[in-house]
Amino acid sequence: MKRYQYIDLFCGCGGLSLGFEQAGFIPRAGIDFKESAINTYRKHFKNAKAICVDISSMDEERIKNELGDLSKIDVIIGGPPCQGFSNANKNFVEEDDPRNKLFFEFMKFVDLAQPSVVVIENVPQIITKNNGYAKKRITEIFEERKYNVINAILDASDYGVPQKRMRNFFIITKGVPFDVSRIVKNHEKITVKEAIGELYEFENQDHNSEVVLKYPPVTEYQRYLRASDGIVKNHDIHYPAEIQQKRISYVPQGGNWKDVPEELWETKRTQKTGRKNRHSSAYKRLKEDDVSVTIDAGNQHSNYYHPIYNRIPTVREAARIQSFPDDFVFEGTMTEQYLQVGNAVPPLLAKCIAMAIKEHLQNEEENN
Repeated sequence: MKRYQYIDLFCGCGGLSLGFEQAGFIPRAGIDFKESAINTYRKHFKNAKAICVDISSMDEERIKNELGDLSKIDVIIGGPPCQGFSNANKNFVEEDDPRNKLFFEFMKFVDLAQPSVVVIENVPQIITKNNGYAKKRITEIFEERKYNVINAILDASDYGVPQKRMRNFFIITKGVPFDVSRIVKNHEKITVKEAIGELYEFENQDHNSEVVLKYPPVTEYQRYLRASDGIVKNHDIHYPAEIQQKRISYVPQGGNWKDVPEELWETKRTQKTGRKNRHSSAYKRLKEDDVSVTIDAGNQHSNYYHPIYNRIPTVREAARIQSFPDDFVFEGTMTEQYLQVGNAVPPLLAKCIAMAIKEHLQNEEENN
């Protein structure tokens, strides 16, 4: 049976790529301009070309030199920025808008490779912003190239990921339009405790970023996460300043900053400015028996906290909530690792999409 090949543009550390690889696809290349992310990608996709470059600097000749025979690429995946598509820019050439530059660089790869399927991942707001203008233009751009375009807003928690994370996916195909119902849901919700509970035993031990799980996994999700040797990396535990720990201690699971006594917010800044309003997600504590809130790229700034300890989750705990297995190790500084985890598409969500796309491609081949 044919194994389909793909390239991943704006690949980051490779969450989307990992899901496609788990579904049986072959990664040909990952391209991103962030060196730490590409180092992580290179570590885990050894048979793919990991290219650290600003995609806009790649002309047609370089693309062909780097990627070889483009006709063998079946799928292009990625998350190009699309902020410049606005009906307020009617007198402005969209290709000249710097906010659209990377989208049209993405399209350059599509035009050269002519893949059977293109997957574009983005925030759900792209569907409704400016009365849906971005969706309309993306659809028009691909329809001009004889592709069919559908979109689906998916919640990662419906696909085996212990996290409520809404993302929009354009799934763009030649021939028959893609059937979204092919993307099979996992009807059993995975909880935060199932994802990170087995790491609790290391809380008070002296260790660096590497620990070893000695007990067998209890659930299917834990079996999926486990490395064959039980080693867990990227698990540096750091506690914040004492005043911050005191504030967090008042927040119950599922609570937020509103549970903190008012006097604990008094600082020289608040005394001077009088500003005490905070976003409802600030100091959010995760609930063990529920899915997580969205894991984002800025959690070093304390957007959410561990369900029982007065600290933010470690990089590894955040990665487990994102459905990265333990043998997927992140490179770079801790800040860069948090960014890689928070910016990634959850691999298990990507796998569900990839499995449906593989079925679509196989059916297309059988019918042609």
